Amino acid sequence: MLKKDLRSHYTTLRDTVSSESLLDLSLSIANRVLQLPICVWQLDYFHIFLPIIEKKEIDTSFILSILQGKDKHIVLPKMLDNRQLTHYLLTDSTRLKKNQWNVPEPLDGIEIQPSSIDVIFLPLLAYDIKGNRVGYGKGFYDEFLAQCRPDTIKIGLSLFEPEERIDDLNEHDIPLDYCVTPKNIHSFSDD
Repeated sequence: MLKKDLRSHYTTLRDTVSSESLLDLSLSIANRVLQLPICVWQLDYFHIFLPIIEKKEIDTSFILSILQGKDKHIVLPKMLDNRQLTHYLLTDSTRLKKNQWNVPEPLDGIEIQPSSIDVIFLPLLAYDIKGNRVGYGKGFYDEFLAQCRPDTIKIGLSLFEPEERIDDLNEHDIPLDYCVTPKNIHSFSDD
């Protein structure tokens, strides 16, 4: 399928998920995240998105709790007008505010460079069996991933299982290493 068709299809599918189901599915995903390979948990800097509630994105608060319990450095993105993300360390004094797209993001703080980030939990609408992802199409995460180290682990979070194939990939698309769903961990790397 084409990315635009996948965006439309999965946006509609997400809209059918009740708030209660979304909470249960998000908890299942967090429990599944605990089953990621040990090499993931030996790393320090974990980048995670905060959900757009209005778009029924996965509630990442459960994963945040896991990361805090494991004493990981948690990094949150902030969107800039030029399709770029800046990244801030989550601390006790971090203040959050929703931006124009209803994305909760830090107002300021200790900036972390993409080269310091070890693991990224990525939002997505769809993905395929090779780990190619489809987001909202704005390009923020594509730009960000291009700035990261090649060994940074990229983990998608999805309510749904993969598509067979995304037909209109481009050379700038960077595939996932894993995608975690309520029932599975899909691995796309050779670990």
